Parts: sequence; structure tokens; C-alpha cells
Amino acid sequence: FTWVMIFGFALMIYAGPLALMLVVLAVQVKCFAEIINIGYAVYKIHGLPWFRSLSWYFLITSNYFFYGESLVDYFGVVDNRTEFLRALVKYHRFISFFLYIGGFVWFVLSLVKRYYMKQFSLFAWTHVALLIVVTQSYLIIRNIFQGLIWFIVPVSMIVCNDVMAYMFGFFFGRTPLIKLSPKKTWEGFIGGGFATVIFGLLISYVLCQYPFFVCPIEFNEELGRMTLDCEPSPLFRPQEYTVPASLAPLVRMVTGKNTIMIIPFLLHSLSMSVFSSVIGPFGGFFASGFKRAFKIKDFGDIIPGHGGIMDRFDCQYLMATFVNVYISSFIRMDSPQKLLQQIYSLKPELQLELFTALRDSLTTRGILQLPAP
Repeated sequence: FTWVMIFGFALMIYAGPLALMLVVLAVQVKCFAEIINIGYAVYKIHGLPWFRSLSWYFLITSNYFFYGESLVDYFGVVDNRTEFLRALVKYHRFISFFLYIGGFVWFVLSLVKRYYMKQFSLFAWTHVALLIVVTQSYLIIRNIFQGLIWFIVPVSMIVCNDVMAYMFGFFFGRTPLIKLSPKKTWEGFIGGGFATVIFGLLISYVLCQYPFFVCPIEFNEELGRMTLDCEPSPLFRPQEYTVPASLAPLVRMVTGKNTIMIIPFLLHSLSMSVFSSVIGPFGGFFASGFKRAFKIKDFGDIIPGHGGIMDRFDCQYLMATFVNVYISSFIRMDSPQKLLQQIYSLKPELQLELFTALRDSLTTRGILQLPAP
């Protein structure tokens, strides 16, 4: 069944970004359902007023807010073409807030005296599930918008680390790693880490050769759809770097000069592979501790031999957060599309004022040549 999942993952990548986003949403919903069902079973209250309905209401509300934020950021130029969408964009956060307030009031009105403690416990349980599942899936979607490579490489690294840690542990494992997972060994942890670093560099090098994987997802107004066509940025093209003085003699012996050519993304890939190898497994350890705390073997049984969806994605969510923070800190800059969305939200007179100021500035700096009157 593992090979079926790998083939399915490759098929989703071939289907394109929209298919991947829909799959992420489906996985999110299933993971949320598994966590909520555990809470429902733990507290053993099958007649609790509105618990399931409220949980799903908060899930829908959270998705409206987070996915709406993504649409506003990346498709704001399109949204502003129609009055209805323009109003939704302008008041998106206001609408989202009052949708949440509606659920909050609904919860308060559903309180029953004999269930107070359990109702508040499940209310907190629902919000923790939203934090773990919805927020992380939102970050995965944002990573996909930066380019499929920012989704494929981290996901593949986690899978590689999981598989190789098992292989090294199975053949060479002798020293227990952590009590939460008795089968995990130091040999598997270290061997899986080295394998993941090598695998990450190899898959990153291959994907950097294809614009389909490295181009950010943008809306093409002429075609009326999302596109992955662009001139790859310098991040994904070989660049010349001067090596440190201590390594210069060795490099000069090999290349005949003090510089080397390397694709910058490979250096970022190295950072991601180290995180997925050292910190990523702790997502699995956390999930193991959670299951032990509530005396359950798996989150579900939808995947034969693997348990529930959450059992397979416990490390992926942690990795998605790291990648999004990494992109925000070291990679991403405001795109012209996002700036245009902010400009279109201004009043017409302010747009004209901004246009005049930008035109004068570009002319003064010699970037724009205006025709003689």
C-alpha cells in the first residue's frame, strides 16, 4: 500500500497545483474528523448538545478565513473586477470575525448545567484541533503558491526520512532513542538523517531544471487561469560563489579557480533536510505521546496497515510550518500582484495620486522616459 500512496502522490503532482490544494483540503478535513472523534470518545458523552455541529461550524469558519486570506493575497487583482467580490475582499476579516462570534454565541447558548466541564473541555479540544490542522494546511497552501518545489521537496524529505530511519533501524538499530517510541533507535535516527540530506540535494537539483516546479503560481489575466510559466529566478539557476580562503587551494586543484558554481536552492534544501531529519521526527513523537495519553493505537483505520490520515501526516504539519517561516524570513518578497491588490482597494483619487508620484519618481531616476510634449 506504501507504493500505492507514492504513485498517488506523483499523480497529484502531475495533475497540477489546484489538485494538490484540493487534496490538502481533503486531508485537513479527515485529520480534523479523526481528532474530534477521539475527543468525543474520550469524554464518552453521546448526547452532548451540538458538539459535533459546532466543531464542523468552526472548521468551516476557519477555512473561510484562512483560504480567503490566500485568495485575497494572490487573486486580489481578479477579485476587484466585480463589485460583489470587491466587497468580500474589503470586509473579509470583518465577515470572518462575526462568523466566529456566531459560533461562540451558539456554544454559550448550548451550555447545559450538568455538562459544563466537559463542554468547555471539548470547546478547547476543538480549538486545539483547528490550530494543529487548519493553520498548518493553510501554510501548506501558501507554500504551494510559492512554487511546487516548496511543497514537493519538504514532503518528500519527511517520507524519505521516515523510510530510511526504519531501514537503518531495522538492520543496524541497537540503541533506543526515546521512550515514547520504543522501536526508534539512534542508528535509525542518524542513518535516516544522512540519507535525507543526500536525497534532498538530489531531488532539489532535478526539480530546479524544470520551470513547472520552480515558478510561483500566479493568475494569468489573459488566459483566465492559474499558470506556472516564468523565467526561473536566480535562486534556481547556477550562481558563482567565491569559496573561503581555507578551501581555496583544494577547490583550485579541482576547478582551476577560487570559485564554484552552485544552485542557491540547494543550500536552502540543505537547511530543510537538516530540519526534517532532526526536528521533523518529533512531530511523530508528539503524536505517539498523544495516542499513549488517550490509550489508542492509531488515529483511525482508513489506511490499511498505516492507521489514520493523521498517523501519516503528523510530521508533515511541523515541516510545513518551518518551510513557510523559512520562505517568509529568507526568500519571499512582496509580489507586484499583491501590491496591485492593495492599490486597487484605494479610492480612485488616491490611485491617481500614487500613479503621479510613481511616474515622477521613475522619470527623475531615469528609469522611465516620457515622450517630449
